[in-house]
Amino acid sequence: MLKVASLFSGCGGSDLGTIGGFSYLGNQYPRLPFDIVYAVDFDRDAVATYNTNFARKAMCEDIRNVDINLDIPEFDVLVGGFPCQSFSTVNPTKNTNDARANLYKEIVKILISRQPKCFVCENVKGLMTLQGGKILKKIEKEFSGAGYRVCHRLMRAVDFGVPQRRERVIIVGIRNDIASEYEYPTPLLSEKEWVPIREVVKTLAIPEKKFYFSQRAVDGMKNAKNNMKRGLWQDLDLPCLTLTSHLAKVSLNSRDPVLLVDESRELYRRFTVPEAAAIQSFPDNFVFPGTDAKSYKQIGNAVPPVLMWHVMNALSSAMQGVKYGVRATMSSIGSSSSADIASAGPVHIALSFKKTKTHL
Repeated sequence: MLKVASLFSGCGGSDLGTIGGFSYLGNQYPRLPFDIVYAVDFDRDAVATYNTNFARKAMCEDIRNVDINLDIPEFDVLVGGFPCQSFSTVNPTKNTNDARANLYKEIVKILISRQPKCFVCENVKGLMTLQGGKILKKIEKEFSGAGYRVCHRLMRAVDFGVPQRRERVIIVGIRNDIASEYEYPTPLLSEKEWVPIREVVKTLAIPEKKFYFSQRAVDGMKNAKNNMKRGLWQDLDLPCLTLTSHLAKVSLNSRDPVLLVDESRELYRRFTVPEAAAIQSFPDNFVFPGTDAKSYKQIGNAVPPVLMWHVMNALSSAMQGVKYGVRATMSSIGSSSSADIASAGPVHIALSFKKTKTHL
């Protein structure tokens, strides 16, 4: 097993994908040869959710206050989705020099001091284009300067069986003295095979009135200026637009996706917490114990576990010198003990989905 230190762990989407051992939409994502030995996040509510779902408990602390040599145990892999608000295309007032934008430097410090075998970082699509790509080049240069061969790629969750058009930059680094190369996982699904929202939204008309928009909100949408986003209701036969951390405050004039329940009655509603979690590929047994508002924030900030599983499965291959492959059958996987997993090659899966009917 490779030991993992997880920074900015949030509610645990990235870490669930890292260790595997869960099911989603009828597909199994087997245990991977990684163990989380340390996890930290400064958001108390996110840590509470994390600790509800994981045996290994996360620390609630600002990474800048952590003694990186004494507080973090021995580890082989560093995983960290450093804060992305300063790089997001959704944030028009972003300041790339604020404190959040420089938190990636905490990762650099740990890489220099602890020299793990490899690392994986995740961030928003906007990081690739911000200031003509100069910010990403700067970050990668610092990672490289810590002693790593670094690569990045824009990955789409929808290509791996997640019913959401979420795009994220995945940055991977392998220590210079390790003779291995990382190969990004090949997309499993073509556009015609993408998983639609109806696989997770089982019923449009639900009894809970709190999820519906008022008539005043609908009228406001109808009277909005032409340059504003209007009622981004989702076609149930297509994947969802990207979920954000603003789901609790979503309006009909925002970039956030909503559901159209009844066009003739002008009924729109928000996604419920379980629906939002499922769109992000959290399994049904993953618990969000806080309020709806806190849960929405955590879900919107999370890395889809299914996407991260494929990223880390490919990393497992790289660290074992085995090329990553796709579209084999699940029948060859079977059940494995921890020892079997640690010595095995990459896991190959083929996705299959049963068509679901959404009740109106």
